[in-house]
Amino acid sequence: MTTTTTRKRSTSLLADSLDFLGDSANYALSLFVLGQVLAWRARASLVKAASMGGFGLWVAATTIQHALAGTVPSAPVMGVVGTLAFAANLGVAVLLYRWRDGDSNMRSVWICTRNDALGNLAVLAAAAGVFGSGSGWPDYIVAAIMSGLALWGAVVVTRHAISELAETRRGHAPAE
Repeated sequence: MTTTTTRKRSTSLLADSLDFLGDSANYALSLFVLGQVLAWRARASLVKAASMGGFGLWVAATTIQHALAGTVPSAPVMGVVGTLAFAANLGVAVLLYRWRDGDSNMRSVWICTRNDALGNLAVLAAAAGVFGSGSGWPDYIVAAIMSGLALWGAVVVTRHAISELAETRRGHAPAE
């Protein structure tokens, strides 16, 4: 029974699914503050950056745990779920592309979506690697990359939001 349970856990797929949950909350927050002044949108971006950073740290810890346990995930499950998730995220990324350079709020939505699509492709690559090697290492490597993407996205959004907050305090930002 332990072998069956161990074979079905994909760290990269688990990271991808948790990221979907976090993004749903981030999108709701983005819509909530959409009509607000820049300072409120920037504060919302800080909350979203904190969630991205927390996600990145969680994935890193889980990846280490799975690597130490020698977890080998189910490649077919990874492939099917990764394909469906990529199709959904690609559609959203196309819709959001023109707002990728907007304020920190819109930039955070774009970064989340872009990271999701890249993460889905990485999950598919990991599934192929797990299938071909029979090892969990492709899954661990992809999960580590996804962790890094989340942490880097958190840094980018935080810097942008802090810059916007500083502008509003200096009075250089439009009052909106």
